[in-house]
Amino acid sequence: MSTDQDSPSSDLPPHLRKVRTFVRRTGRVTTGQAKAYAELGDTFLLPFQKTPLNATKAFGREAPLVLEIGFGMGEATAHIAALMPEVNFLCCEVHEPGVGALLKRIGEQGLQNIRICAHDAVEVLAQMVPPGSLHGVHIFFPDPWHKKRHYKRRLIQPPLVHDLAQRLQTGGYIHCATDWEPYAGQMLQVLSAEPLLQNTAQGDSGYAERPAYRPLTKFENRGLRLGHGVWDLVFRRTPA
Repeated sequence: MSTDQDSPSSDLPPHLRKVRTFVRRTGRVTTGQAKAYAELGDTFLLPFQKTPLNATKAFGREAPLVLEIGFGMGEATAHIAALMPEVNFLCCEVHEPGVGALLKRIGEQGLQNIRICAHDAVEVLAQMVPPGSLHGVHIFFPDPWHKKRHYKRRLIQPPLVHDLAQRLQTGGYIHCATDWEPYAGQMLQVLSAEPLLQNTAQGDSGYAERPAYRPLTKFENRGLRLGHGVWDLVFRRTPA
């Protein structure tokens, strides 16, 4: 999951018109994923709309709402949703095999608290998520855009973080994780500079211990075995 510089909808605020939360990737949808699309899509896929989401109607209940931006193949998403059946998860991803994989996991695990919007999360945030409506935001391993000339494409930038913070309830949280240390430093700088957010980290580093709900993925375990680090950041929304 990453950002590119194609121009999204002109309905967006000016500071968001040059940012997307993804680069479209091609990929083969497996037979199992296609079956999950056909059998579960009507229930668990939400169409993008330019009006605020009625989360109670979409999920069939009132519950705390967490927005996830870019869930990849959905491994961590399904794990967290199973651990937190009392929470609703609105998950944004445009990679069709990833969407199919999460739908497949939903069916296999009998999950009821996930809805997927296969659309750019910047537009979803701007159009569908009202201020003060989110209990939390998850952004795990966004594209780090390693080259310096591409840093402007990174997702975690001050305007987006401010918009995310505005949509959090007081006490709500943003949880980011990355395995690229230079990006972790930028995330820490950007999140710390947002006046509506407060760092929850206990140590001097500014980074949080990995919350128990976030699982170690196969990719992450492999990286840790190779000596790669992983950095978690958890910030909470302060009273206005």
